[in-house]
Amino acid sequence: MATTKYNRALLKISGESLAGDRGFGIDPTALQFVAGQIKKAWFLGVQLGVVVGGGNFWRGVEAQEEGMERATADHAGMLATIMNSLALQDALEKIGVVTRTQTALEVTAVAEPYIRRRAIRHMEKGRIVLFAAGTGSPYVTTDTAAALRGVEMGVDLLLMSKNAVDGVYDKDPKTDPTAKKFDQLTYIDALNRRLNVMDATALSFCMDNDLPIIVFDLYNPDVIERILSGENAGTLVHNGKNDSDAKEIQGGT
Repeated sequence: MATTKYNRALLKISGESLAGDRGFGIDPTALQFVAGQIKKAWFLGVQLGVVVGGGNFWRGVEAQEEGMERATADHAGMLATIMNSLALQDALEKIGVVTRTQTALEVTAVAEPYIRRRAIRHMEKGRIVLFAAGTGSPYVTTDTAAALRGVEMGVDLLLMSKNAVDGVYDKDPKTDPTAKKFDQLTYIDALNRRLNVMDATALSFCMDNDLPIIVFDLYNPDVIERILSGENAGTLVHNGKNDSDAKEIQGGT
């Protein structure tokens, strides 16, 4: 096994990352690619948990805007994350990665209930744990679920993946060619500048619990493996204690 900088990490991926070019549902090619990326990280010997969103099937906020009661809409979204987690579990096990799915909603016919000590034990035994159904409570995003599970698992790093964006920028790089990328920045700077790291509740929770975040492009080849090995990639969001200032990469993207 290669030398790694981190012992235990949690990966947050969006549901859209599994949809590929389809834009909805699960694309087999995209699913296999994501599973392959995770396997490379797992092969390093890093203990790994994963939280998957459900936006490729359902968005609670959009359903609420169309008239559905918010708590009901959010519970439907939790079921979408369970579907994604089961699909990812299947893809991982087909390529030899031992995986367990735990859910914050009780669906014992298909997955284990979330039990913190059991999840930690799975990770210690080298199993990847997929955390589904968010926190089990409405009005809470899967970003916040990822931050919460990361702290509960005692991870060293939260890997926050994006689709086709390789870090945090001062503007939207997809629409503004003058956007500048940050190499690193502090939690408070990210909150004050309303940068697109994750939702504010999740970011504040990471700040309160000193959980470092690396924001990166999931479709950058071998990027998870490279980050866990200590390579600088994406944008590091942290407390700033190890660096005098957050550094901004000069120039456009």
